[in-house]
Amino acid sequence: MSARAKPIGSVAISPELVRALKRLCLGKVLETLSARLALAEEQGLAMQDVLLMILTDEIARRDSSAAMRRAAHAGLDPDMVLERWDTTAKVHFDRRVLAELATLRFLTSRQNVVILGPVGVGKTFFANALGHLACRAAFQVGMYRSDALLRKLKQSRMDNSRDALMVELQTIDLLILDDFALEPLSRDESRDVYQLFVERNAKASTIVTSNRDTSEWLALFDDVLLAQSAIDRFKNNAFDLVVDGESYRQRLKPRLDPEKPPPAAPVEKRRRGRSA
Repeated sequence: MSARAKPIGSVAISPELVRALKRLCLGKVLETLSARLALAEEQGLAMQDVLLMILTDEIARRDSSAAMRRAAHAGLDPDMVLERWDTTAKVHFDRRVLAELATLRFLTSRQNVVILGPVGVGKTFFANALGHLACRAAFQVGMYRSDALLRKLKQSRMDNSRDALMVELQTIDLLILDDFALEPLSRDESRDVYQLFVERNAKASTIVTSNRDTSEWLALFDDVLLAQSAIDRFKNNAFDLVVDGESYRQRLKPRLDPEKPPPAAPVEKRRRGRSA
């Protein structure tokens, strides 16, 4: 060995190997390499098995990083994943439907999802969680609060970017509209929703959360004919996940750990130009 080995963890990794891995953009392998080599030595694994284990770790790391980037770009809440759902919550829903949705077959079949229920029962949580699963499976996802998306579309009319925005919204693998049908839609908003629902129908999947049943959506559109056409297409190609029970938001409320000592008083920032 031309240079002294650099110990990393319990196994010495040579500087030459460190440089080679970094040159191949495999520097992150070093984070687990020592432990993997120690395990291989302990179990007497063949070189081929060791290499496969190390590369599998790197593939998993890259897949996880890519999923996190897709989720961030989609606007998903990083804490709203199925693994963090509080199963003790007094919230009721058909677990068979959720289990089916978690397989993402609705995405490959280009079907929709309607998540209905009163305020605070976890509709947004489930929408986010399904979005995260889609990101992990390398689907392109976009999540919007419905009123915010309608404002974005209104603005796009003013700067002549509507066509480009509509193409993006129509072609994304999974579009999530949160808090849909909270208030009446204007003429332009009705046409925007109609275009989204119709153009995405049987071509890409859409998840909608709403406090109102789909039968109530009709009255909120400016144009009844457009509403009937859009809603009929959407709901007849959609799974229904109805959620009911106590508010789930109280479980997301920040709390202090009773076992930890009280926090120290904040240090007052000294103003410039004044003596202590």
